[in-house]
Amino acid sequence: MPHAQLTNRIFVAIALFIMVATLTVTSTLAQTIEGPAGKLNVDDGGTGGLPVVFLHSFAGDTSHWSDQLSHLRETRRAIAIDLRGHGKSDAPANGDYSVEAMAGDVDAVVNNLGLTRFVLVGHSLGGSTAIAYAAAHPDKVAGLVLASAAGKVPGDQAEKIIAAMTADFDKVYGDYWNKLLVGAKPDVLQKLNAGKSAMKPDAALAIIKAIFAFDPVAALNKYPGPKLAIVTPQNNTPADLHVLVKNLPHKEITGTSHWLHMDKPEEFNVILDEFLNSLPKA
Repeated sequence: MPHAQLTNRIFVAIALFIMVATLTVTSTLAQTIEGPAGKLNVDDGGTGGLPVVFLHSFAGDTSHWSDQLSHLRETRRAIAIDLRGHGKSDAPANGDYSVEAMAGDVDAVVNNLGLTRFVLVGHSLGGSTAIAYAAAHPDKVAGLVLASAAGKVPGDQAEKIIAAMTADFDKVYGDYWNKLLVGAKPDVLQKLNAGKSAMKPDAALAIIKAIFAFDPVAALNKYPGPKLAIVTPQNNTPADLHVLVKNLPHKEITGTSHWLHMDKPEEFNVILDEFLNSLPKA
């Protein structure tokens, strides 16, 4: 066989191998798992090390963690979940968006994936869900990272906000959303606004009510394991977790929107790596 023809066949064989391998890897990342209230979309990839499970914010999805997933999957397994009613996950038929119900979804996913011990990372609403899960299953959570997690707003203040939203949802919700967006990078801003537009008002209001109803302080105090809050300057009110919870370690990232891990992924990843490396190896 001529040398040139043999060379071409070798190149074709290599190209086919790469294509098949790529398709195989891609097909293993996205999967659907049956949860208590419907199907849940899961992005699962990487091998080795202590697994890390990521939970996104209100109006978010697994893509919010793309930088963290690609970073960690070089050395360990990393999983992101679309919370109920978000991304490609089903909305609950019974309208239950309680934080505890979302924690139940997390339990369904990790059990299906065979995870017995893992690190849980949650942003905002995902932070509340992570806290609820860690309080209920402290033996499974090797460490807890809370990125701009919701604190505990006093009851009377929460009632006023809910009343205002019920009276004029679009305006009150829009004003609050725009405050959170300050400092967002243009590409991040575009993604976030697309997520907001995809949320139905009734579901959005139900989720906001659920966040106010949940007590993250009591739940966080039930979890005895390693924990870290990563915050922005916006998270410096009397209602924020590192203020309310005694001795809660925290680190601050400046110059970002509420979505600090998307605006400054490299800085966030360094802090996350430091936390992961501080955990016991066993």
